[in-house]
Amino acid sequence: MDKKDFLLYAFNMKNQKKFVIALGGSIVFQEKIDLDFLKKFYAFIKSRILKYNNKFIIVIGGGAITRKYQQAASKISKVSNEDKDWLGIHATRLNAHLIRTIFKKQANPVIFEQRFKIKNFGKYSLIIGAGWKPGWSTDFVACQIAVDFKISKVIILGHPDYVYTKDPRKHKNAKPIKKITWQNYLKLIPKKWSPGLHAPVDPIAARLSQKENLEAVVANALDLGNLQRILNSQIFKGTVLGNN
Repeated sequence: MDKKDFLLYAFNMKNQKKFVIALGGSIVFQEKIDLDFLKKFYAFIKSRILKYNNKFIIVIGGGAITRKYQQAASKISKVSNEDKDWLGIHATRLNAHLIRTIFKKQANPVIFEQRFKIKNFGKYSLIIGAGWKPGWSTDFVACQIAVDFKISKVIILGHPDYVYTKDPRKHKNAKPIKKITWQNYLKLIPKKWSPGLHAPVDPIAARLSQKENLEAVVANALDLGNLQRILNSQIFKGTVLGNN
């Protein structure tokens, strides 16, 4: 992001107190629950609430546990994409209950697992969301919630630091992208959603964001110092996606 783009981004973020975060499930649960990350994430979010009066909607993905269930079912019988999606949805809900339990004092006790089930923050600083229905990823859920709550940006936290020109796990010459339009981003990823799809922002979420003029930031979830800079409108590592 060049200086001009950053100044515009910082201006738009300056007075923002409410944030939607899509947290990748593989951050919470890879081969096992990442207790070290969860302790740090808990302290970080709590400090933002206390110090800056921030409010967060955090939507949790399914992670490795989703793929384990999907693979196990597929080895025994023919499993439809809808059934795979339902396995993933229930995995997101289990992860969401874990996060909500950790943030019991700050979070709405109801998991946001259906559109319009929760319509405002009320007396809570945190709302924890999960998967809604087959064909809708948690990226899409986070973006739809942002639209419904009139929050103009979504922060998507996973493993990659940036969106890349190619899959960096497969291509050593993949280059990071600091700013990209939704139109150009959609050319880089598969056109259709499928269970277990690996993309920084999946196609259905990207198309919704393009339609609703949402902006998204893709960044590494494990770098909480970087997340602090994103929330503080400081220079950060990550990709900004939008219509401009």
